[in-house]
Order: sequence, then structure tokens, then C-alpha cells
Amino acid sequence: MSAHFLDGSEPGVEGLRELVQRALALEGGAAPRRVPGKRIVAVFLNPSLRTRTSLEAAGHMLGVKVITLSPGTDAWALEFGDGAVMDGLTVEHVKDAVSVLSGYGHLLAVRAFAGLTDPEEDRADPVLNAFVQHSRAPVLNLESARWHPLQGIADATSWTRHLGTHLQGQKLTLTWAPHPKALPTAVPNQVLLTAAMMGMDVTVAHPEGFDLDPQVVHRAADLAGHQGGAVHVTHDRQAALKGARVVVAKSWGGWSGYGRREEEARVRAGLSDWMVTEADLFHTRDAGFMHCLPIRRNVVATDGVLDGPSSWAHETAHRRMWTAAAVLERMLGEESPWSA
Repeated sequence: MSAHFLDGSEPGVEGLRELVQRALALEGGAAPRRVPGKRIVAVFLNPSLRTRTSLEAAGHMLGVKVITLSPGTDAWALEFGDGAVMDGLTVEHVKDAVSVLSGYGHLLAVRAFAGLTDPEEDRADPVLNAFVQHSRAPVLNLESARWHPLQGIADATSWTRHLGTHLQGQKLTLTWAPHPKALPTAVPNQVLLTAAMMGMDVTVAHPEGFDLDPQVVHRAADLAGHQGGAVHVTHDRQAALKGARVVVAKSWGGWSGYGRREEEARVRAGLSDWMVTEADLFHTRDAGFMHCLPIRRNVVATDGVLDGPSSWAHETAHRRMWTAAAVLERMLGEESPWSA
């Protein structure tokens, strides 16, 4: 089994539940399993607030040194093309950088968003997989073109905290939300995958043309079916909200929007009614509201939703530190992290 942590499925269903319980125990005051002397090299090709800070805080908790780099600002700009003639702005090839950096740490972490211009390139997750290919150390995904596994574990920890350990059949609604621009799908993909692994009854609601990658939807549906859950897709937002125990809002660019982003933007401009309001939550079964943050207030969701008693957004963000610590304990421990 891979020692990497790339899409959150590596531990398996029981392993995911164990990570959730460990994160809750750490949050409740359990002593972390310190691994002093270990080092993490974290490469951020895109901005970060919660992911970077929670990783560094979790590392400090465990006695781990976290070294962070941002290529193009405090490190050389990286080239990813095979056979590239490097006579332009990029200074160092990923092959050389990753080979060296992975020798400096016991764990190599990377964050790189989707480009949203080439669907097959984004589906291939080229930056994450280049790190995996050339690294001598295990790789931790801090958000890639397709996945955000640390956010997924934090989400599952909040679901468990509020709904209990038996999430099978609990209704979760993942709703598309407005935004000024097209956004990557890593977070909604992860919500779908993680909820499916937990056996939840997931409904994905989005306007026509704002579909998720069908490969991801099919994979999640298969996983959910094996765990006693289900995956549904609808354009009827109000029907999707009815009876939900959890509402996760997120904007994303449509899979069918590749190659026609300008047209998609014109359509998106007329979809402000997909913003989550307090009235929307009345259709649910006392659902908790979640968003990965950062969030455009009064665009994605109203202040009343975010600051109201149903919001789990901030507490889930706080849990990013405890869930990161639970993952690092496993990845930096002496045994194979995801062994049965």
C-alpha cells in the first residue's frame, strides 16, 4: 500500500475512521505522539492560509520542523515539462528540485491548483504526480488539481462530531454556489469522495453546465454503494436541500465548461440565487452549514448563515490542525502509515 497521502483513500474506510477518532481525541486533549527530529519540506505553488498554518502548527505539536517554500517568490520557479528547453522564465526543473528537496525531509508536501484550461491535464494531476514520481520521501497532498485530502478529513471529523460515528445514510447536500470566477474542483471532489467512503447519502446540486468530473462522480457512487450510501445529482436545489443533515457549499467551474469559460462566466453571472441563505436552511433537517474557506461573504453564503448557529465552517477550519496532526503521526511514525 502506498505510503503517500494523495486523495484520502489510502488508509481505507476503517483507517479514515481511525484518523477521525484520533483527531477528535487530540482536540479533546490527548497527548500527541511526538516524532522529534523529523522534517517536512512543504512546497506551496499557490496561496494558503489554513493549510499552511495548520500544517506548521501540527508539526510544532509533534516536534517536527516544517520548512515551507513558495517557488517563484522565495525559491526558483519550476519547470514541469518533459524535455523542456529551459530558456525562459523557469529556472529549475521539477526533477532536480524534488530529488533534492525529498532528501532534506522525511516527508515532502505540495500544493498546486488546477489550471482549468485543459481537462485531461487537470485530470492527470501533473504537479502532484511529478512530485510522487521524483520524490525519495512520502508525498502529502496539500491540495492538488483533483483532491484536498486534509480538508476531507477535517470535514469528516465535523460530521462525526455532530452526527455521531455511524454516518451511513446521513444526508449530505453538496451545493454549487456563485463566485466571480471559475474555481477548481478539488474541494467538491473531496467532499464527494470522503462522504462516499463514510457511507453517506450524498446529493450534488448544481446548475446545468456546472457538472463535476464524471469519473469522480462514478467513483464516489461506487464507493458509497459499497458502504451503504448513495450519490445523486440534481439541478433542483430546493429538492436537494430538503431533509439534509449537512449542507456543504462550494463554487466550481464545470467539467463541461472547459474550452468555454467565457460563456460559462456569462451564465454564472445570472446565478446569484444559488447563494445559501438562512431561508434555504429551513428546508433542511437542522443541517450544519460548511464551507472550506476562504469564502466570499454575501456571494456564496450570507452573513446570517456563516455567523449563525448552524454554521460549522469555522470549527471545521480549527480542526484542520488536529486532523493534520493525526495524519502526520501516521506518516512520520515508525510503521508503514496505512498498513492494515
